[in-house]
Amino acid sequence: MRVLVVEDDCELAETIGVGLRREQMAVDIAIDGVAALDQALSTDYDVIVLDRDLPGLHGDKVCAELVRAGCRSRVLMLTAAATIQDRVDGLDRGADDYLPKPFAFAELVARIRALLRRAQPALPPILEHAGIRLDPARRVASRAGQVLDLSPKEFGVLELLLAAQGRVVSAEELLERAWDEMADPFTSAVKVTVSRLRRKLNDPPVIETLAQAGYRIRR
Repeated sequence: MRVLVVEDDCELAETIGVGLRREQMAVDIAIDGVAALDQALSTDYDVIVLDRDLPGLHGDKVCAELVRAGCRSRVLMLTAAATIQDRVDGLDRGADDYLPKPFAFAELVARIRALLRRAQPALPPILEHAGIRLDPARRVASRAGQVLDLSPKEFGVLELLLAAQGRVVSAEELLERAWDEMADPFTSAVKVTVSRLRRKLNDPPVIETLAQAGYRIRR
């Protein structure tokens, strides 16, 4: 899952970013509305956590521009303003959900995950195939009853491949969805991660490589 956190309080933005990365999300950060809009229109984010009161370009305008541009990212709007009318205004401008400050971090994570479920075709709560069982909510994966010791990136790649249900997933898509903006597009990180994941999954092989196309789960 790739998330954009837009918050002009740098300390809060970094705190949210660190917390979401611990939840095995790929996180980018923007601290003003102009940068946020530019990043959101150039990167396919699953969820955008958008502060309403932003310098440069107000969060309401950022949200409206994203809707106008046909952006498919789900928007979770944050604000210190907690009146009903404030929430209605934000939702009317295209936000998918609204969370007033201060908020509990656990609720933020729960709302982000709920938005992700709405953004994608319905998937079972537990992803299973070839003896592999992956629980996205608990962040636990196993095969043949044995818990897999996966790194965050390995878990993210396995989740994306299982969720694709046999569809070929390109290395570029894996890099965009499981890594953040600091990832080098020319890196071999995806290839190395898939190789390590294969070893941890053991036999029989379940991840198939298609030359010039990407990876998929064998059906």
